Amino acid sequence: MTRTAYTAPGAVAVGPYSHAVDAGALVFLSGQTPIDSSTGKLVAGDIAAQTEQCFKNLFGVLEAAGLTADNVVKVNVFLTDMKNFKAMNEVYERQFSTPYPARTTIGVASLPLCADVEIELIAKK
Repeated sequence: MTRTAYTAPGAVAVGPYSHAVDAGALVFLSGQTPIDSSTGKLVAGDIAAQTEQCFKNLFGVLEAAGLTADNVVKVNVFLTDMKNFKAMNEVYERQFSTPYPARTTIGVASLPLCADVEIELIAKK
């Protein structure tokens, strides 16, 4: 099978992976940490700022694939501290309209580059 990959202009990858891979009717987006593409570093700020940057990065990948937030059907959120759930959720809620995509939020011990949040998406064409 040949993979069709999408890369957002200016997006940063911290490993050997594609930003998104086309799987026919679905597009799987790799997890995005809150890296500011203009600096290549984690965005400064609290969990709200980090969550906003994750979505900025993800929506850039969606755009590269010709999709929007309305195409998202599943979201996985990874948090290093579940005490940040409420603040993350407040930012999350503004990213989508109802009905919201299905979602799983998972508490993890650590994330790449010491990020506090990482988010991945699945979108339907």
